[in-house]
Amino acid sequence: MEFAAELADKLYYLWFIVVLGIVVFVHEYGHYIVGRWCGIHAEVFSIGFGKELAAWTDSRGTRWRIGLLPLGGYVKFLGDADGTSSAPDEAALAKMDPRTLRHSFHGAAVWRRALAVAAGPVFNFILSIVVFAGLAMWQGQAVPGAVVGSVTTVEGHDFGLRAGDEILSVNGAEVTGLGGLYSTAAAMPEPGPMQVTILRDGARLTEEIPYVNPPLVGWVAPMSAAMGAGLRENDLITAIDGTPISSFRELQSMVMASQDKPLSVSLLRDGAAREVTLTPVMTDIEDGQGGYVRRPVIGISSGVPVMPELRTPMPWEAAQVGVERTWAVIAGSVSGIYHIIAGDVSARNLQGPLGIMQVSGDTARSGLDDLVNLLAVISTAIGFLNLMPVPVLDGGHLVFLGYEAVRGRPPADRWVEYASGLGLAMVLMLMLFATYNDVLRLIGLA
Repeated sequence: MEFAAELADKLYYLWFIVVLGIVVFVHEYGHYIVGRWCGIHAEVFSIGFGKELAAWTDSRGTRWRIGLLPLGGYVKFLGDADGTSSAPDEAALAKMDPRTLRHSFHGAAVWRRALAVAAGPVFNFILSIVVFAGLAMWQGQAVPGAVVGSVTTVEGHDFGLRAGDEILSVNGAEVTGLGGLYSTAAAMPEPGPMQVTILRDGARLTEEIPYVNPPLVGWVAPMSAAMGAGLRENDLITAIDGTPISSFRELQSMVMASQDKPLSVSLLRDGAAREVTLTPVMTDIEDGQGGYVRRPVIGISSGVPVMPELRTPMPWEAAQVGVERTWAVIAGSVSGIYHIIAGDVSARNLQGPLGIMQVSGDTARSGLDDLVNLLAVISTAIGFLNLMPVPVLDGGHLVFLGYEAVRGRPPADRWVEYASGLGLAMVLMLMLFATYNDVLRLIGLA
């Protein structure tokens, strides 16, 4: 674990390039391959902008290049004035013979251009679905019922359960799933011993086990106070500001009471006692009723020491999980934008390249599964962002193409020029604002 954390630190910036590079490549490849299928020739396929670091030209005459700045990419089709496909190179188009013109972007039928433009975001969504589905198959899905799959070793807690045990009741109440074990614990006035009745190897047993919701760290959020303080999965928090705690609920209460004041956190890791200091961050979080509330957060979730039995889902089940998770990211993005516009959520939550870099590095420390999950989330977010009806983005191009399909002619050049300039200004302003937020977070002012 220590080695993995050290490796993540050394490759901190590389993770950003890897994650964003994969997402950008898939997006641009979508434009390229669908454009090729539609008979549109691509002159340049670029990952990154600026100075050319490496390049080669394939047998079809497409130049594949890697630019210095890994913040995006583009595909320049035949007849484009630049890599945005928004303006034609009139001089070049005028010199083309009819056959060559048909293979240019602006000489192709509207529906062919629309497919090539839409393919970038669509490929991002496909990547997300495939990755989420792959994670579902790799990690497994809980088997319905109350059969124990595994038990995490927690310092000072012998839960007395083992893989294969079927839990029948908890504190005298019948349960049908492992969720009943944790809901019963949550309903207890105070943390304490729990009585469970189990079926083990055909024998019915009743045992007393420790409280199953100790202040155990299950997951550490990137860019959080907990990540900054060095907390890790399976750390057992024993005290806050010298006050002993024995449940995750007590931890939450003490964080809430602290607001944004520094906390001294005592914990056990691999049997060794440690002490760290962290400051909760006031954060906009969903209230479960479609709105947001601002609360102090340290950025951890509760560990689950008694895990359910897992099975590998069938490919179609995993695909369904992939679609559902991808849609959840899109729905969350729509909700976030709406609540930012409505003023319910601070625009300080917007992240730019520096924020994505920090999230990538922090997530890499948590493990490969989390990093791959982040890749899928970013892929969905970039696909969704590019579908916004803003000129210079794919969604804006689709609006222009829709106009052309309806009216039978493209919008006037001057309107396209004005709209593209306005769209570019909006995108640049958003990026600058998001980068400004990143800087404030990095220096501790946001």
